[in-house]
Amino acid sequence: IRSSCKIIGQTAIGRAASVRQRDEEMLERKRKAEELNISGVDDQAYCLVVEEDEDSAMKFDLTPLYRACHIHGCLGIREQFHEYYYKNRLLQLNSDLEISSAQPFVESYQTFLAQIVGYFIVEDKVLRTGGGLLVPDKVETMWETALAKITSMLDVQFSHMNSATHLLLVKDYVTLLGSTLRQYGYDIGQLLDVLDNSCDKYHRLLLEECRSQTQDVLGNDSYEQMVIKKDTDYENHVLSFNIQTSDIMPAFPYVAPFSSMVPDACRIVRSFIKSSVDYLSYGVRTGFFDVVRKYLDKYLIEVLNETLLDTINSGNISVSQAMQLAANIAVLERACDYFLRHAAQLSCVPVRTVEKPQATLTAKVLLKTSRDAAYITLLSLVNTKLDEYMNLIEIINWTSEEPKPNGNEYINEVIFYLDSLMSTAQQILPLDAMYKVGTGALEHISNIIVGAFLSDIVKRFNANAVMNINNDLKMLEDFAHERFYTSGLGEIYREGSFKSCLIEARQLINLLSSSQPENFMNPVIREKNYYALDYKKVGSICDKFKDSADGIFGSLSNKNTKQTAKKKSMDMLKKRLKDFN
Repeated sequence: IRSSCKIIGQTAIGRAASVRQRDEEMLERKRKAEELNISGVDDQAYCLVVEEDEDSAMKFDLTPLYRACHIHGCLGIREQFHEYYYKNRLLQLNSDLEISSAQPFVESYQTFLAQIVGYFIVEDKVLRTGGGLLVPDKVETMWETALAKITSMLDVQFSHMNSATHLLLVKDYVTLLGSTLRQYGYDIGQLLDVLDNSCDKYHRLLLEECRSQTQDVLGNDSYEQMVIKKDTDYENHVLSFNIQTSDIMPAFPYVAPFSSMVPDACRIVRSFIKSSVDYLSYGVRTGFFDVVRKYLDKYLIEVLNETLLDTINSGNISVSQAMQLAANIAVLERACDYFLRHAAQLSCVPVRTVEKPQATLTAKVLLKTSRDAAYITLLSLVNTKLDEYMNLIEIINWTSEEPKPNGNEYINEVIFYLDSLMSTAQQILPLDAMYKVGTGALEHISNIIVGAFLSDIVKRFNANAVMNINNDLKMLEDFAHERFYTSGLGEIYREGSFKSCLIEARQLINLLSSSQPENFMNPVIREKNYYALDYKKVGSICDKFKDSADGIFGSLSNKNTKQTAKKKSMDMLKKRLKDFN
């Protein structure tokens, strides 16, 4: 019998595994039916009842034991035989509970645990059919002995494991051992407590494994929009994570607003949820959805969100990569709702309970923070690029002898860059994000223009320079106005437009071009026409505005009269600003 215990145990555990698999398949079919909104489903439709003949391995013959017991009874030494049997079986149990150091535990645990299961299945039958050979107290003592050693051994082995997969494999086998022996009346509470106590250790290992996978996904991403060529790929990459922007199947090839890292990251999250549920299933906890949710939040915050932030703040990304990252994070925010529903489904929790407004993941809020960080990085990179195009101090002739009706040469490059930037943003970013990018870029251009006039390097400038920059600004304003309304932003942001982002530069140019600049000091006119301008800035800039003489015969022309009046008005403004300061 002892030599057969391993086979008996393996067979019994195999049966428990088959029952569990059938239960899981039934639950999966129910979940799919719920997803398809099939009502009135009869549970019996999912029950696959399989009648199994008792396996030959489970048929063990105790006749020699009964015979020996009978003989000892005839000799009048039945009690001695009972004690002899109990002591020898206890010694055998202690021997079975010794783990060989010659083989790693992850390679030997199944054989080891199957031997224990077989041992106690045999002892249960001896208890029931041995005619008093064993009594319940003695079986309980043997089980307590085994339980103490098994739990101690599992504690040690789990503490040494550095693979979540190995820990899960052992945990699954232990729960199968538990469900098998529970059928024979053995208390398995302590075993389940050991598994519960290792829950944090398992998830720490799982988090680190998923961190490595996530870093690889982000590191290997091309940060180019994903091209999906057929409906099956669309199903796998988009629909399966509920990240589609429309319920209508698109035409193929379909250019997604996200790069490949989004579905790859979603697959890692889905796998994490499944692994978390797998560990918590069949343990101490019955309703463990809140625990799964806690670890899901932990993964999204400490792994996915931190990895995204590390990438954003690395200083090694370009404008296009920063924009794609921002777009990707926006999609991952939407995917959080899917993650929560998926966790609920696997935890056998009604999905409707997690679709309430308050039932959301903390990580969804933090991902928005990462998206904002991506916008900040994107705008910083865009501004740096604009600085290269708009180095006005070096590329503008501040004392030009003639105006340029078509603006300065740099402005065409700036508008071309902005057009490319906004076109890409319109394809992949939400409208609110596109608005942030557009306003940020145009405000920076306005600051560059005003800053150039303020620069210590610019000692003086004339009316022609102002006129040229005015032409540049008009071209920018026309572009901003057209882009704002063709992109649909006008329907959302009725109170502000891209053109308004250039207001400081526009009001400065208007003031410098005005025939009566001293009106700046009139509170009513200033509030209406120059509210964006600062006194000190205007004073510093006006001091540099110095036009040359008009020529020897200039005083005879009507034009000169107007210029003289403007000059007097400008001089008056300069004086009043100095007095004001």
